[in-house]
Amino acid sequence: MLGLTALLLWLSLRGLNVGEGENKFDFILKAWNDSSKTWLLLMAVVAFISHTIRAERWRMLLAPSGNHVKLSTSFLSLMIGYLVNLAVPRGGEVSRCYNLYKLEDTPVETSFGTVVVERIVDVMCLLLVIALAFVVEWDKLIDFLSSLGVGSGSGDGIHIPLWAWLVLIGLLILGGVAWRFRRNEKLLKIFQGFKEGLLSVFHLENKWLFIFYSLFIWFLYFLMSYCVIKAFDTTNQLGFSAVLAVFALGAIAMAAPLPGGAGSYHTIVPLGLVMLYNLPRADAIAFVFIFHAWQTLTMIVGGVISLIISYWLIKWKNQPKK
Repeated sequence: MLGLTALLLWLSLRGLNVGEGENKFDFILKAWNDSSKTWLLLMAVVAFISHTIRAERWRMLLAPSGNHVKLSTSFLSLMIGYLVNLAVPRGGEVSRCYNLYKLEDTPVETSFGTVVVERIVDVMCLLLVIALAFVVEWDKLIDFLSSLGVGSGSGDGIHIPLWAWLVLIGLLILGGVAWRFRRNEKLLKIFQGFKEGLLSVFHLENKWLFIFYSLFIWFLYFLMSYCVIKAFDTTNQLGFSAVLAVFALGAIAMAAPLPGGAGSYHTIVPLGLVMLYNLPRADAIAFVFIFHAWQTLTMIVGGVISLIISYWLIKWKNQPKK
């Protein structure tokens, strides 16, 4: 994955053509210097608000299983998860559950079940964003997909799509795991805890609040994109529909199993800006590199601070009581 990330970043930078006597780093640095730091700081504030609401939503999912955790520990664990995801794709999902266990004694298998619920809800919200983007920018997005060759192609014989292979492989894995659970009491206990977390969404006290939180989190993600787009002279003229389309492309790119979406984000989003809205390729690449770097920096700062605080809280918790 790291190799693929490096390749995609290299391909993206390779397309950054600058003037004579100017190097690519200086071009990106100039774009950073010319950006509005007010809008970028506002994006960071919005990002941490979205993380706080996500932490509160996680608390809601844990409550039906009898695990009533504090918002502070939920937030700390969530931020550590984001930090780990930057190095190990999807590793943050496990690490934040383990950190919450160390802070609150919440069973890892139960909290991981709630994380799976979160991911399912996020996929549904992503599909909603994509559908909305197609509604407002149908012609441009269809032309964009056509130019990429999506939906085209022909051939003889039986063609099994990729998703069908993935479903088949997933069912085989689940079948094998289920067989192991049947024969192992410890694994069965883990599965029961995971099942309890997975079904927590059906036992929420306030399901409408959960739905509101889920939609509001994604609205804040959209607002983050809007803030960064407004921070640059080359993109601040883009309207609501354009921001929505770019946000949808970015969300798809970030969903790729790469560290923090690096590489996929730097490839898909500049291509969309160039092909959909005729932005100069160099400006589009510089914009995306700064956007992703700034977003990553906020996660690193928040994650490192959360890691330090968690370390001292866990150490204090495990001190012998006098």
